[in-house]
Amino acid sequence: MRFPVAATLVVALAPALGGQEPTDTVMLTPVVVTATRLPTPADAVPAAVTVLTREALRSQGIRTVAEALRTVPAAHVVVTDAYGSQTSLFLRGGNSDYVKVLIDGVPQNAPGGAYDFANLTTDNVERIEVVRGPVSVLYGSDAVAGVVQIFTRDGRGSAHGDVTVSGGTYGSASVTANIAGGDERAGYAVGISRFSSDGVYPINNQYRNDVLSGRVRLRPDRRTDGTLAFRYDDALYHFPTDGAGDTVSNNQRQLDRGPSLGLDLGRRFSSRLEGRLNAAWHRENYQYAIGPNGPADTTTFPFSSSDWTTRTGLDARINATLPRSDVVTLGVALEREAMAGTTLDTARTRNDGAVSLQLQTGPERPVTLILGARLEDNERFGTYATYRTGLSARVREGVRAIASLGTGFKEPSFYQTFATGFVHGNPDLMPEHSLSWEAGLEYTSLSRSVTARATYFDQRFRDLIQYTAAPLGPDSTNYVNLSDAAARGVELAVQAALGGGLSVDATYTYLDSRDGTTNRRLQRRPTHAGGLRLGQAIAARGTAMLSAEFTGDRGDYDYRTYPATPVTLPPHTRVDLAGTYDVIRGHGAAPGLAFDARIENLLDARYEDVKNFPARRRTVLAGGRLQFGR
Repeated sequence: MRFPVAATLVVALAPALGGQEPTDTVMLTPVVVTATRLPTPADAVPAAVTVLTREALRSQGIRTVAEALRTVPAAHVVVTDAYGSQTSLFLRGGNSDYVKVLIDGVPQNAPGGAYDFANLTTDNVERIEVVRGPVSVLYGSDAVAGVVQIFTRDGRGSAHGDVTVSGGTYGSASVTANIAGGDERAGYAVGISRFSSDGVYPINNQYRNDVLSGRVRLRPDRRTDGTLAFRYDDALYHFPTDGAGDTVSNNQRQLDRGPSLGLDLGRRFSSRLEGRLNAAWHRENYQYAIGPNGPADTTTFPFSSSDWTTRTGLDARINATLPRSDVVTLGVALEREAMAGTTLDTARTRNDGAVSLQLQTGPERPVTLILGARLEDNERFGTYATYRTGLSARVREGVRAIASLGTGFKEPSFYQTFATGFVHGNPDLMPEHSLSWEAGLEYTSLSRSVTARATYFDQRFRDLIQYTAAPLGPDSTNYVNLSDAAARGVELAVQAALGGGLSVDATYTYLDSRDGTTNRRLQRRPTHAGGLRLGQAIAARGTAMLSAEFTGDRGDYDYRTYPATPVTLPPHTRVDLAGTYDVIRGHGAAPGLAFDARIENLLDARYEDVKNFPARRRTVLAGGRLQFGR
């Protein structure tokens, strides 16, 4: 097989790049929290981790988390068509509900794992951490193929802020405002935004998204800290198409809105003992409605639905530091999930409790180790255990080897469990689960201006929940655990700061994903994908970024036929260009002015992420940003 060989060559050639590197540019090692729930240097984490910073997002003009995730190895983002349309993430070939999404520690997934990235913006975001591989030991259900955690800004320094106004193709318009400030004792950061678009269809495709987010930090003494984070999203999307992509309605829409609150408290009892408590609450309302196209329309059946889902959780941990900086973490978690509305015949709830134990050896050691286990007790399917182990070993100066093995699980959704009427849910469903392992090599040059990584991963998914139109069993259920799948492949990534303000970021992913029953490729997951991003600093006042993302052919289904016909979507390359420039630099009370622009799909490529749903064509977004207090 040639792909592991290619991975080895990339890592082997990286020192040659490092030998030619300039010494005037250094990339700092980021600190990662999501991978272990302890602040750990990224080069000591025995897992594949990507950190996307606020500065990097700004330089690329990225407005949504989904666009940011396109730059992550083995992360395949699928967008139906217009702004606001269904947006899914397939990480390392796992299903779209196999990624846990957190905002400041608060789960955003619907119970059962589903998450639509369409409305998740980068407003007020400090950084995004993406951990690939199972992390159910730390986060429970949904963290089967990985975790995406968004951290909002932590206000520091004198009061400062910015106001940005932009507009562009498809009648798009955006307004954002942020303010932040603070010191070591307290800090705050608040952001508000609105984005709207007329959409890609000539009728009924308007979209608007309003976001309010913030973070307040207090540190009353050297031993105690607390943070309160909040976010409220309100998104309304109109769409004229049905599930097959045919234009059928000028009166169809969906509304997605709700608040999210997270409280993080910490107390250091001694130099070796720390306690942390996280409280999370997320409530979301999803509404759908379709009506007749006019008085003469007798074929459209009016329908509307409204459902509320709520997740409330408490998570307490004790971190005990042993000699040589090893840390043992004992955790207890409680969560209550609820769903009420028109989809289910009655309101439903389920409770979940868990205990976990993790050992992390000191990151300064030549060989670092992580061992973890979790025992889950779910009200509906009983107990379930997961584990994870990881090893990071420094082979020689600048080179380390990484290996990990772990399991993950995803609970059934409320609909799969309790649906009634035309579809009959199955209360006896077991969770879907996985066994995954990975191994890789990472090279970092002495000045840290070049990094390269090659990783091989292998995932096996079991007891997948499938829908069957022919009811099964004595209870005539339409959902059963009857399938399995596998996804294995190679991730390659190289980052280099070449001096003179020039940077290069290249990624490539080979993925072999198979359905265990049919042996077909898993839907909408390409075998080959890669990206190349070239950045250039401009006179210490701005940046320009040219990026190209290649997506190979992938299997899909044409739902205009019954039964749906298997099809192959052809490969495509999308090129984006972005730039930012500080026209006037602010200083003290004098405001600054910056110009931002982004062209998506610069070469106007014609392609589909989903069969019969053409992607957006060339899109231009441009605007100005007024900054004050800096």
